[in-house]
Amino acid sequence: MKKLLIILSIAMLTFAEAKMVNGIAMIVNGEAVTISEIKAVQRQMGVSKQQAVDLLVQDRLQKSAMKKISIPENEIDTKIAQIAAQNNLTVPKMQKLLKQQGTSWSKYRKSIKESLKKQKFYREKVAATIPKPSEDELKIFYENHKKEFVIPRSISMIEYSSSSEAAMKKFLQTKKKKGVKSKSVKKSTNNINKALLGTILQTQNGSYTRPFNAGDRYISYKILSKNGQKNMSFEDAKGAVAAKWRQQQQGKALKDYFEKMKTNADIRVIR
Repeated sequence: MKKLLIILSIAMLTFAEAKMVNGIAMIVNGEAVTISEIKAVQRQMGVSKQQAVDLLVQDRLQKSAMKKISIPENEIDTKIAQIAAQNNLTVPKMQKLLKQQGTSWSKYRKSIKESLKKQKFYREKVAATIPKPSEDELKIFYENHKKEFVIPRSISMIEYSSSSEAAMKKFLQTKKKKGVKSKSVKKSTNNINKALLGTILQTQNGSYTRPFNAGDRYISYKILSKNGQKNMSFEDAKGAVAAKWRQQQQGKALKDYFEKMKTNADIRVIR
């Protein structure tokens, strides 16, 4: 499933721009697959030639299925604004950083558009075919995958707080503590609100959580370290269990979808 998701994000990888200098290996629904692409997939993903061919065929089938999917410009703008906010950046600042990294704004917008098209494709063609799991199915999945539902026993952090939302946002952008208080804290995961705990666990060590409204102040945490390990109970892990179960089912549904497409596809092997 991991390899399939990577290849379906082919537009984000370097081999997506592979030139046809080594010739066309096959044509799938009018879309060429080159020999250089096959070799690049083999090298970058560590798969056999046949596996690389299969993954590239699936990529071309998806492109064919996505041709009629359209994404309005304002939806792209909204997504970019969300990404910037999640990284405590303004859109102009993000444009500047991307330029410094050698990525043009038009290329970045195109990648976001492709990502949104893929999400819409999954939602309309794949996700809708996955049934809702029963409680018993989730419990069985949990028992068979307990090692995947482990969390730290405690979290060491620096808590930053301010009565001003603007001051907090400015701090996260500049790291200048004007109007912001800070203190070191170490909390047991048993004593952290589930919603906040989810955010903290998704935040890498050395990074900051998004600011949240605590009623009388705005708070953000810088994660220093996650200490120890403990298994989550089924009730505590239920949301994560459902997400993992759905991810697994999505992989199967996606594979089935492309297998059906493949039977009706126009696939011509050139060499």
